[in-house]
Amino acid sequence: MRVAARALSRGGLVHAYGHCSLRLDAQHFLVCAAKPMGSIQPSDAGTVVPVRGALPDGVLGEVRIHQQVYARRPEIAAVCRIMPPQIGLLALLKRTPRARHGFGAYFARPDGQGPVLWDDPRLLRDDTAAARLADTLGTGNALVMRANGAVVVGKTIVEAVALSWFLEEAARVETGLMQMGQDGDHTLLTADETIARQVVAGRVYERMWEHLSFGDAEAVPLT
Repeated sequence: MRVAARALSRGGLVHAYGHCSLRLDAQHFLVCAAKPMGSIQPSDAGTVVPVRGALPDGVLGEVRIHQQVYARRPEIAAVCRIMPPQIGLLALLKRTPRARHGFGAYFARPDGQGPVLWDDPRLLRDDTAAARLADTLGTGNALVMRANGAVVVGKTIVEAVALSWFLEEAARVETGLMQMGQDGDHTLLTADETIARQVVAGRVYERMWEHLSFGDAEAVPLT
């Protein structure tokens, strides 16, 4: 988890704010220390949090999001709460990136749209709002928050970190095409192309993890 936190920072996906967590079992998860993620040290053990119940002392209020996601999605093993800049720009326009290249394809929904938008800029500091956000995420792997970053989930911490980078890269392409006036449907992948690009074989997630965690003192080789 510490490696993941620093990898997200190294990739420019978080700054002073953001957090990530790793499921321990059906009832508990481990969330990173409540500090800038790039400054997390090997001695920062993080905090074990119950999936249901009050947050332990010292845990950030928005960790309620993690609780609500884990409670609804038993297949999810990691949650990243990130602050990617290009995603932030799109969200101010109430837009999310669509499948225009390979990385964007991972977030495409059946209707051809990109990840869902949480259209509320307020911080999530109560269980009711966090529950509504988790319901909005549904079965997706990412949710974009207007004026407030994004939430990305994965079946492993490696997947969640890689998808966090993919999401921001998809937003970079979207904003670039907008600047060129070429963000119409003519630059979208077709439905068949989108499905074809949703490849995870060939160490797709693992290679991105290794890229973002390269040089980390606690990183261990992936099998």
